[in-house]
Amino acid sequence: MSYLMSFLILFTAVLPPAGEQALDVLPHNTIILVSAVGDNTIGYDIDFGYNGSFNQVVDTNGLDYPFKNVAGIFKNDHLTIANLETALTNSTTRAKKKFKFAGKPAYRDVLAAGGIDAVNLANNHTMDYLEQGYNDTLANLKAAGIGCFGNGIKLVKNINGIKVGMLGYKGWTDSRWIRDKIAGDIAELKKQAQVVIISFHWGVERSNYPSNVQKELGRFAVDSGADLVLGHHPHVIQGIEKYKGKIIVYSLGNFVFGGNKNPGDKDTFIYQQEFIISPAGNAENGEIIIIPASVSSVKGRNNYQPVVLKGTEAERVLNRIINYSKDLEYGFNKAAR
Repeated sequence: MSYLMSFLILFTAVLPPAGEQALDVLPHNTIILVSAVGDNTIGYDIDFGYNGSFNQVVDTNGLDYPFKNVAGIFKNDHLTIANLETALTNSTTRAKKKFKFAGKPAYRDVLAAGGIDAVNLANNHTMDYLEQGYNDTLANLKAAGIGCFGNGIKLVKNINGIKVGMLGYKGWTDSRWIRDKIAGDIAELKKQAQVVIISFHWGVERSNYPSNVQKELGRFAVDSGADLVLGHHPHVIQGIEKYKGKIIVYSLGNFVFGGNKNPGDKDTFIYQQEFIISPAGNAENGEIIIIPASVSSVKGRNNYQPVVLKGTEAERVLNRIINYSKDLEYGFNKAAR
C-alpha cells in the first residue's frame, strides 16, 4: 500500500458518524485525541485597511464564523492546540516593526466558539501591542477559558484523569541556553504530566523545508522527553518525521489567518494524534490523522474561514506533505501506522 493511500485511509476515518463519539477508552488504557493547527491571527494590521480585513468579516458575520467549518472536529477531540500570534486588546500603542497584529478583546470568543482549548504565545506577534497588549491578551484568554503557554508559562490540563503538559518556545537559534531551558522545563513538567507537548515558533518564512535549527531543536526536545513537537511560523506547510518513536510536525502552516487578505499558498492541515496512556502512566502513539485543509473556503481571496479539503484537492495537499518529508532523515512514511 502506498504512503498516500495509508493517509487517505486515515483521512476518511476522521469524522465520526452523526451522534457518535469520536473517542473511546480501551480497557486498562486511556486514549486522548489531540488536534493541532498552525498560525492563527485573530485580528489584523490596521495599516492593511479595514475593508476586506479579518475584523470586517467577523464584525459582519459573527464570532463563530471563522472556525464554523472545522469546529465540529475540534469539539470532538480532547484537546485542540493553536498558535496565537495576535494581541487581543483595545490598546493603541504599537511596537515599531513591519507587521503589528491585534484583534478586539471580544474576539477571544472566536477561539472559544471554534473549540480551541490552548494557545501558544511564544512567537513574534504576541508583543505587537507591547506589555499592555500582552497583559490584555492573557486576561482575555483567561476570561474565555482558553489555556495558554509559552514565554515562560507552563500549562497542564487534566483530561480524563491524564495530565497533558504544554510548553512553547521561539526556536530561532540552537544555543546552549535554549537547550538547557528546554531540557529543564521538560524534566520539571514530566513530574506533573504523563504527556508533554512542545510548540516551537521557528524556521524560515515561505520555506517548505525545515532548517537545520528546526531539526536540531525538534530532535533535542524528543531526546529530552517530549511526546510530540509542533511547529509554526513559516506560514506554509512543511514535512513531518518520526524520531525515536515520537512525531515532529515541522510546520502546520496558517489556519485562521487575519495576517494576509490573500496569501499565495492557502494549503494547510489539521494534525491529529491519539495518545494511549497505560495504567502505569506511559504514553504511546495511537492513530495519526492528517486532515488536509485550506485557510479559505473561497478561491481568489482569504475569507478567514478554513475548510477541510476533499477528493483530489485533499490528495494534492497530502502529496505535498509526503514530498516535503522524503528528504528528512526520519521520513513521513515512518510516521504512518
